[in-house]
Amino acid sequence: MKYNPPTLRETILCCCGLIFWLAVTILFIGFRAEHIVLALLIAGLYFACPSTRKLTVAILPFIIFGISYDWMNLLPNYEVNPVDVKGLYDTEKSLFGITVADGTRLTLNEYFAIHKSTFMDFMAGVFYLCWVPLPIFYGLWLYFTGKRKPYLHFALVFLLVNLIGFGLYYVHPAAPPWYVALHGFEAVPGTPGDVAGLGAFDEMTGLGIFNGLYARNSNVFAAMPSLHSAYTFVAFIYTIRAKSSLGWKITMGIVTVGIWFTAIYTSHHYLLDVLGGISCALAGFIIFEYGLMKIPSFKRFINRYAAYIS
Repeated sequence: MKYNPPTLRETILCCCGLIFWLAVTILFIGFRAEHIVLALLIAGLYFACPSTRKLTVAILPFIIFGISYDWMNLLPNYEVNPVDVKGLYDTEKSLFGITVADGTRLTLNEYFAIHKSTFMDFMAGVFYLCWVPLPIFYGLWLYFTGKRKPYLHFALVFLLVNLIGFGLYYVHPAAPPWYVALHGFEAVPGTPGDVAGLGAFDEMTGLGIFNGLYARNSNVFAAMPSLHSAYTFVAFIYTIRAKSSLGWKITMGIVTVGIWFTAIYTSHHYLLDVLGGISCALAGFIIFEYGLMKIPSFKRFINRYAAYIS
């Protein structure tokens, strides 16, 4: 089989993009072996053959999402604006608090912390494990079943929702409920992440998944909006828009609601955070589909992009 290499322009763009990403990351964040592995994987797929090159370009929105998340370490949000710890807590309690028998008013997180369920502890872990993998799997399903244009719309909205959420983290740094429970109302930069209610899943399964994930969380003051609550919701929207099967719609709907509940149940987010994440998802979808796609030049770019990966 004859090898079809990328054009000179494509080669230069790919190499310059990878070099720029690695240089910024290594110089300003720190070297990790996984960066080199990922760069080699991207380059390998891009240069291997036309089909893997198209796949690499197709998943570029998810690659940019991962890089953007990592690059937030360049400038922690708590260095940009004051962290909201008590204000968010008081507002949550005022709007959605529960008054218990002794007259004490609790946030939903505090209420669930003393009303635990082994079944929900397990399901919380299952739901939270789906927050990124399931939307990406759905996107790849769209791609490999030939629905390239719906895939591209979904992937770009997914990226846009993240960029909106990341921007809001800098506008309004906010502490999660578990932070208040463990550390009170004083924001202390560099406080390590915590598994909070998800620790029960690690304990019952012995897997230690969430301990590993949250131990690497370098900034805990990114609770509002809850992007956990946005990702599968975006995917659910596109199961409807792309006319996916009933199975996909039901699965994504159940997981989405499960993640919304889990975020509160495990004290990783307030209900206000969840509503913020839902709002981000809707905003990203509306901006892209009913704003950007109405701009002729942008629509032509998307059509060319879709044609390239088809």
